[in-house]
Amino acid sequence: MTASNDVSRRHALLLAAGGVSAGTLAVAGGASAQEGTAAMTQAGTVGAADTFPLAPGWRRFQLGEATVTVILDGIRPGEGPFPTFGEDQTQEAVGTLMAENGLPKDRFVNFFHPTLIEIGDQLLLVDTGMGEAGRANGMGLLRQRMAAAGHAPEDVDVVVLTHLHGDHINGLMEGDAPAFPNARYVVGAEEMAFWTSDEAKSGPRADNAKAVEAKVVPFQDKTTLLADGDEVVPGVTARAAFGHTPGMLAFEVVSGGKRLFLMADTFSQFVVSFQRPQWQVRFDQDKVAAAETRARFAAMLADEGVPIVGYHLPFPAMGYVQRDGDAFRFVPETYQSLIES
Repeated sequence: MTASNDVSRRHALLLAAGGVSAGTLAVAGGASAQEGTAAMTQAGTVGAADTFPLAPGWRRFQLGEATVTVILDGIRPGEGPFPTFGEDQTQEAVGTLMAENGLPKDRFVNFFHPTLIEIGDQLLLVDTGMGEAGRANGMGLLRQRMAAAGHAPEDVDVVVLTHLHGDHINGLMEGDAPAFPNARYVVGAEEMAFWTSDEAKSGPRADNAKAVEAKVVPFQDKTTLLADGDEVVPGVTARAAFGHTPGMLAFEVVSGGKRLFLMADTFSQFVVSFQRPQWQVRFDQDKVAAAETRARFAAMLADEGVPIVGYHLPFPAMGYVQRDGDAFRFVPETYQSLIES
């Protein structure tokens, strides 16, 4: 076996750490997952062992000199994916596509993945999950699973918000206090402008605007507003991904010659979003723009071979995009990132 095909020992150890039970996991810094979870329990955040599906619910990847840790905040099974996905299609058409991919026709699972990025001397958290509001339904596990992965909320330097839907911002507060007390915040300028506008506050999205008022606006003095191409920290750049919301941003991470795109809700279902990017999605605010964004990014990612993390893709939410005729296909990460090149 040549050196170029050797698996990095560090990468292999990181992968192993992400796949063992929480009770035996040794994490960075010498703390155990048991110790981390115990600390969170003492703080009153969680009081039960992590026995949810796909526990321990985090996986770590190396990207050049940066470290990316994807956290599964929770899962939500339900009916679908029609009409949430393929809203402009028939239930039969969507069900047939699911069956062609070995999936149930009328049931699916949604996933929620905040992501930690260690780059330079900064720890970034991209989106914050369901928070307290989700815990009664087995979600809101970010803080517990961060502890298992070796990170305390106080460690976060920057909270990056891709957009301001509830499942991305609810974890900003813990009780009446900031969940990440030492962090500064970044969000798209157009996104913030919309959700604090009279249009949002008085229209059909008023409930979400109220959540923004409660969860995001209190941090406005510590918030930086971003436009397309702005840098969060060296190596992390905002990229316009408008359509799902008026100002949603994707984020490109570059380190050691490696690239990764955090795609937020651009691709929210791992079959429909890629194989039928033109199909409408119920929660896309501008459905035409959202479809154009999906197609544009899918083509670029496929042609350039850049991996992605998708907030709602199946755990661990990282993979690759391939062209498939006139459409695309999602290829989950298995061992690609472990091979030195």
